[in-house]
Amino acid sequence: MAQGYTLVIHGGAGVLPRQTMTEEMETRYHAALDRVLAAGEAILEADGSALDAVEAAVIALENEPLFNAGRGAVFTRKGTHEMDAAIMDGTDRRAGAVAGIMGPRNPIRAARAVMERTSHVLMIGDGALDVAREASLPFEDAAYFYTEERHASLQSTLEMERSGALDDDPSRRHGTVGAVALDRHGCLAAATSTGGMTAKRAGRVGDSPVIGAGTYADNRSCAISATGDGEVFLRLAVAHEIEARVRLTGATLTDAAGTVVADDLTDAGGSGGLIAVAKDGTFAAPFNCEGMYRGWSREDGDRETHVY
Repeated sequence: MAQGYTLVIHGGAGVLPRQTMTEEMETRYHAALDRVLAAGEAILEADGSALDAVEAAVIALENEPLFNAGRGAVFTRKGTHEMDAAIMDGTDRRAGAVAGIMGPRNPIRAARAVMERTSHVLMIGDGALDVAREASLPFEDAAYFYTEERHASLQSTLEMERSGALDDDPSRRHGTVGAVALDRHGCLAAATSTGGMTAKRAGRVGDSPVIGAGTYADNRSCAISATGDGEVFLRLAVAHEIEARVRLTGATLTDAAGTVVADDLTDAGGSGGLIAVAKDGTFAAPFNCEGMYRGWSREDGDRETHVY
């Protein structure tokens, strides 16, 4: 039996630069992260599973238009939404994921439906939507996922591309939400959801729904949810790389996660971060960019939210 639960969440490494973040906006982010922690805590405090807790936390993140997932998902360059999500149970390493979907109010619930209702792991497009309908998940039309802020960001990005002045603002290049948890029974789980990159090409899939790249959980070691430059996280299989170092080399979670982000990810030209929790309840939240929306809660009362 574990001594107590640990919950760690992130709202993406694509934070607004300090010079554009107002005090009012930062307060809103902290309040949103606090609400998300409360959603996951409610499950864990009731002796619920890590799997249910990470799903609940990510649902809460998807419902917050401040973050790039679910209702706050960014637009493709065609002005549409294509969302990805994944969930993994560290107990038996079952996993489910969806990619390129629009319709289910909460893509993470569609990912769990794939895990529990099919023999598959990753499903896309109409096939994934069929599974969500069979599970009687709530659907929304395109208007639900429209936010003026995301639409303005799309127009700004397209204009910068046309003028040749596109910058490397991480808030445009990446943004994801996720949660990892250890429950009182010693079980681990991870969940990740994203709208992808602003102005991405239709059909682009990043690391979030790819097991071993952006999402991974194994009770023998740790659970991980990543956020950042998806193509680099895919090439480096970041989540599994960290898990393997912990399980096979005896590295601490702090060292394994920190080294992969600070060295491997940086050397490959990628930016971003991740959250991770180990089987002993220790956790890490490293990033190599300006900030990462994040928070954690432990049964001993340690509860914090951070942006930079």
